[in-house]
Amino acid sequence: MWFLFAMLSSVFAALTAILAKIGIEGVNSNLATAVRTVVVLIMAWGMVFLTHTQGGIFAISRKSWLFLILSGLATGASWLCYYKALQIGEASKVVPVDKLSVVITLVLAFVFLHEKFTVKSAFGCVLIGAGTLLMVL
Repeated sequence: MWFLFAMLSSVFAALTAILAKIGIEGVNSNLATAVRTVVVLIMAWGMVFLTHTQGGIFAISRKSWLFLILSGLATGASWLCYYKALQIGEASKVVPVDKLSVVITLVLAFVFLHEKFTVKSAFGCVLIGAGTLLMVL
């Protein structure tokens, strides 16, 4: 089931890039990010209330709060940079560079989460990095 959601995520991420590139024309990138964020906020809280999970907010530990807040700050910084890059660059070049996050995530997961970094993972990272360079040159 995780694979289905991951594939759907990639489809929606692709749509995000194309729709954002069209929508950001003539709009300040920070303002565009703020508008997008409000829409995401409404959608996320809508899902919380639709699934009746709002009561779980009181069970969130301090550690989880800290890391969820830090994750939110990282997301915000990512979106601000992404929208600025989309505004001044071509989507066909911005998106592959943004997807280098896959390589960075694998390295950070190995360092901080002690996840396995296999020969297959290393080879995949090299291919993703080489593919990104090939696409943006």
